[in-house]
Amino acid sequence: MTTPEAEQSQAETADATAPGGAEVPVGAAARDGAARPEERLEKAVRAAEQALIEYEIAVETFRVEVDNFSRLHHQKLGPMYARLDELDARIAEAVAARTGDPEDLRKADEARARVMPMPGVEELFHGWMDDSGLFPEAVAMLTDQPVRPPQRVRPSEEARKLYRELARKAHPDLAQEAGERARREEFITRVNAAYARGDEALLRELAEEWATGPKPAEQGPTPAEELYARLEWLAQRKEMLTLVAKELEESAIGSMLRLAPDDPDRLLDEIAEQLLAQVAERETELAALLAQADGTGA
Repeated sequence: MTTPEAEQSQAETADATAPGGAEVPVGAAARDGAARPEERLEKAVRAAEQALIEYEIAVETFRVEVDNFSRLHHQKLGPMYARLDELDARIAEAVAARTGDPEDLRKADEARARVMPMPGVEELFHGWMDDSGLFPEAVAMLTDQPVRPPQRVRPSEEARKLYRELARKAHPDLAQEAGERARREEFITRVNAAYARGDEALLRELAEEWATGPKPAEQGPTPAEELYARLEWLAQRKEMLTLVAKELEESAIGSMLRLAPDDPDRLLDEIAEQLLAQVAERETELAALLAQADGTGA
């Protein structure tokens, strides 16, 4: 896994001609001979566009990885966290019942308030049903049959390759006409959705669709003012994406994912082992408190 932060450093060279770094060196015009005055700006725009696209691909790829890891984290560790909260509440309640101390009663109330309430039907079967009813996995769960968990999503290397190729070819930022940009935005939306599901077959279909679709019109030379405005827009877009990437990387799940980028499953297994040990400790503590209460009552 490569985080957007790492990808950004690779894009700096190509992006070096963005606003603030687009000055033409003294003597460059003479070396260019009869080159058009806008030629260097056009090259700068193309370099900045490609750098931005590569960075957007990196951010979107990391976002998908964070979303997938978050889903796996919730599926695998959520029940353990819920069990710990329930045990903490029961331990606090047992202590409060034994001492009657107002402070212990307050702590017991706070611990019970942290326990998640019983979910409704929609929440309980989130990811297990749609408008047509329960998925087969949910039916199996309700009838005590072996349950196959929701399909894990992790785009294959081929899916990643297809996604990058499509993003580079069909990215909306490569269009300067409103109609062409709208067409590309609609197409890239479908590409992103297919990539998020890891649907390699659909990505192949989309690649064929783009290959046979209308070709964007050739763009003629643009005035220098328009090129400078384009560079400014690209720089602002990069700044916005940098903030998005920073939020992803500094989020709880993003930080966890960065601890084991090459083997996130191992990290989940390690956390699960720690949580199981904590559950065992809490259960032992609760059993001791309940035994003391029974002994006092006797």
